Amino acid sequence: MVTINHIIKAEGLVKRYGEFTAVDDVSFYVEEGEMFGFLGPNGAGKTTTMKMIQCISPKTSGILEVFGMDVSAHPREIKKDMGVVPQENNLDPDFTVYENLRNYSRYFDIPPKEAEKRIEELLDFVQLQDKKNVMSEFLSGGMKRRLVLARSLLNNPRLIMLDEPTVGLDPQARHLIWEKLRSLKKRGVTIVLTTHYLDEAEKLCNRLVVMDYGKIVVEGEPEQIIEDHIGTGVVEVDNNPKLVGCLQKSGLSYEIIGDTMMIYTNDPMHIASQLNMECSLDKITTRKATLEDVFLKLTGRKLRE
Repeated sequence: MVTINHIIKAEGLVKRYGEFTAVDDVSFYVEEGEMFGFLGPNGAGKTTTMKMIQCISPKTSGILEVFGMDVSAHPREIKKDMGVVPQENNLDPDFTVYENLRNYSRYFDIPPKEAEKRIEELLDFVQLQDKKNVMSEFLSGGMKRRLVLARSLLNNPRLIMLDEPTVGLDPQARHLIWEKLRSLKKRGVTIVLTTHYLDEAEKLCNRLVVMDYGKIVVEGEPEQIIEDHIGTGVVEVDNNPKLVGCLQKSGLSYEIIGDTMMIYTNDPMHIASQLNMECSLDKITTRKATLEDVFLKLTGRKLRE
C-alpha cells in the first residue's frame, strides 16, 4: 500500500466573517513535493484559505492540518517550516537587498554565519548578487519579486505559499520566477500558489482547485480538468442564426460570447470542416482548449471587483 504524505489537509473547512461565509465547507489536500494552485475570481475565497493555512486567520470550523499539525494548536511550529510570498511586496525600503535578508533571518534565530551563507546562496539563486548593496526601493518590480522569493526561502522551508507571485511582471521576469519555482519543486519543496494567470497555473501546477463563492467547483490535474469540461479543442466562429440551427442538430456543446460562438470538442479540425460544409461559414478558427476556457465556463464572464 502506497503512503501519501499530506503536507496540507482540509476537511469541511469554513471561514465566516459575521454573517458572511468566505470559505464554505471545502475539503482538499496537498501532497508533499507537488505544486498546487488555488484559482478563482475576486472574492472566491482562495486568499482567505491561504491565510488560514498560513496561521494568520483562524478557521471558524472544520479540520485544517499543515505538516500533520492543527493550525489552531501549533501555529509557531507550522510557521517555522513555511515560507510566504505575499501579494504585495512588503520589503523595507530603508534597507539594501542584503539588509532585508539579513534582518529577516533574525526572526528565525539563524546564526549570523549561517545566515550570511544562506543569503549569498539565495542572491545567486534569484540572480540579485550584483544588487546586494542597492536600496530595495530602487529595484524594478521583477527584482523586488525575486527578493521577496529569496526572503521566503531563508528558513529552508518545506512549504512555500505564494499569493499572485508574478502579478504585474513583464514576460521575462515571469518566466524567471517560473524557472525558480520549478527548481524548488525539483528539490522536494511543496509549493502552493494563487494566480489570475491561467497559463501560469496550467504550466506550473500538478493539481489545482477552482473556487467560486467560497466553494470548490472543480479539482484535479490541469489537463484532465480541461478535457473533462471542455474537450481538447475549441472551434470559434462568428455568431449567426443559421449556425445555431446546425449546432442544435449536431448536439455539439457550444457557448455564445458576444459576436462569437465557441464550440467545444475533442476533434476541432473535423468539426470545423463539417460545419464549413453544412453552414457555409465565412470565418472559422480552431485552437487547443485551455484552462482559461474552463475557468470562464465554470465561473462566468462577468467582471467582479
